Amino acid sequence: MKELIAYIAGSMVNQPEAVEVTEAVDGRNVTLRLKVAKEDIGKIIGRQGRTIRAMRVVLGAASAKADKRYVLELSE
Repeated sequence: MKELIAYIAGSMVNQPEAVEVTEAVDGRNVTLRLKVAKEDIGKIIGRQGRTIRAMRVVLGAASAKADKRYVLELSE
């Protein structure tokens, strides 16, 4: 899942080398923290949060097979 989010985010931003995804596991809950360059944060969030929401939907659909609950957070 970490690679999936890194690939999606890397294809949307101007500085793909600055994309960093970290993973924190707590039992069945997995938190993915996405870090991008400051000037690319708006591209990840999208209009009214549509882009980040779509990424969370894709992550939720992919995590159903893994029997885990994934949460995507955007950090600066």
